Amino acid sequence: MPGTLTFDDLKSRVADGSIDTVLVCFVDIQGRLTGKRFHGVNFVETSFEETHCCNYLLATDLEMATPDGYASTSWEMGYGDYVMKPDLSTIRPVPWLDGTAMVLCDVLDHHTHQPVPHSPRAILKKQIARLEALGFEAKMATELEFFLFEKSLDDIRKSDFRDMQPISGYNEDYNIFQTTKEEDVMRPIRNHLFAAGLPIENTKGEAEAGQAELNIRYAPALDCADHHSIAKHAIKEIAWQNGRAATFLPKWHKDRVGSSSHVHQSLWKNDDAAFFDKSAKHGMSEVMSHYMAGLIKYAPDYTYFLAPYVNSYKRFSKGTFAPTKTVWSVDNRTAGFRLCGENTKGVRVECRIGGADLNPYLTQAVMIAAGIKGIEEKMELAPATTGDVYEDAKAADIPQTLRAATETLRGSQFLREALGDDVVHHYTRAAEWEQEEFDRAVTDWEIKRGFERA
Repeated sequence: MPGTLTFDDLKSRVADGSIDTVLVCFVDIQGRLTGKRFHGVNFVETSFEETHCCNYLLATDLEMATPDGYASTSWEMGYGDYVMKPDLSTIRPVPWLDGTAMVLCDVLDHHTHQPVPHSPRAILKKQIARLEALGFEAKMATELEFFLFEKSLDDIRKSDFRDMQPISGYNEDYNIFQTTKEEDVMRPIRNHLFAAGLPIENTKGEAEAGQAELNIRYAPALDCADHHSIAKHAIKEIAWQNGRAATFLPKWHKDRVGSSSHVHQSLWKNDDAAFFDKSAKHGMSEVMSHYMAGLIKYAPDYTYFLAPYVNSYKRFSKGTFAPTKTVWSVDNRTAGFRLCGENTKGVRVECRIGGADLNPYLTQAVMIAAGIKGIEEKMELAPATTGDVYEDAKAADIPQTLRAATETLRGSQFLREALGDDVVHHYTRAAEWEQEEFDRAVTDWEIKRGFERA
């Protein structure tokens, strides 16, 4: 299948003129691709070694504001540089852009050339290394849900985000006829991403008007996160090229269901499925049982990384397939964690908590860390929950607001041990700033409700 390019492949294509632009990117704390466009000749001659960027880029909000309160960067410290170190194993063509290739970078300290601890890719690499020390490899798959709209992003923004019409008029879950109408966008998404080396499985209609889902085959954790970030970026660009808007906002309308990003995960040892034991109940090995127990126990601690914005929590609502409880079940979509592939080598756990706005590197890292804790401490997994989990009064709740998730993050000794105090402080500040910005806002709801009647 089409795949990534070697550095020699890139040099050849630059020499023959088929590639003239190289996107040199890293992933910011929001999960977005950030970086520079290099002329191909410059990149293959010199810049493949490294380039530089301002160190505020891992301490901004969605608006690219520069909040105070970060230990890593500030006006007082002068906003210096980071090193962007291209990972040459990630070079790939970008088929939806003419003459373009892409490479992902690790972010290094300008002075020490060591990984920046709060860089999302570095955070995930650290947890992968911890898992490897135990003899395991994590394989992951994420589901990308999003909405498509009739108008372009530019038109919607110019209309002040009013009268937004989804591309379809009714629930299109698994609907072939409606999704045929969307193939001008969805077919290029599948084919271009496949040609860029991503193991694309399928697209489908999701459970709301204008809602779609992209599924990518499972892969080692770092590859999965790379695939997710590239795909999310491509979906927005390809929709824009076709005069449409794509949004990964978890809850764009109060009467519409939200968009999630479910994460499937399993552990492997010497190419064998470490989660599978054909003699055990459900086919779950002891390793899987301990791993899941850690996932569930520490879910409140890491919820922020699965739901990083105020809007993220508007999605958690019963009867919408978005979970509200931190329990597990067997093939039951009302629980926060679902056992899939029961009694097969494909047995795995699906975390259903995360929204479409999550950063896949951070999400996978904190869940691997929780699973490691479960394995190290041989945590006992509670029995599976059955029935309608929304109505289970005994099941523990997911934090229901960003404010609550920020406090569990701040107080998590588990995350401080796994990620480091500096990383927890960094992302706690990001969460605080998001809440502070929202608290300063005056919403349309407040004005409509109280302008005359208050």
